[in-house]
Amino acid sequence: MRLEKTAAKALEKVNYNRYLLAAAVSKRANELAKGARPLVDMDPKQYKHADIAITEIAEGLVEIEGMEKI
Repeated sequence: MRLEKTAAKALEKVNYNRYLLAAAVSKRANELAKGARPLVDMDPKQYKHADIAITEIAEGLVEIEGMEKI
């Protein structure tokens, strides 16, 4: 999936709150950089940590603090 579509889907998951999405991507990318395993089938050697993090969020695999479950 193209990054633009992934970003749009991730934005939808956080009720279009760009600041919350940026904070969530940053936090998850840092976890990945420190050695956490990706929750999606993406090789960290080929993709940036932020790209993996936003894909995980778009697919709903990462729980985001500050988001109410609907």
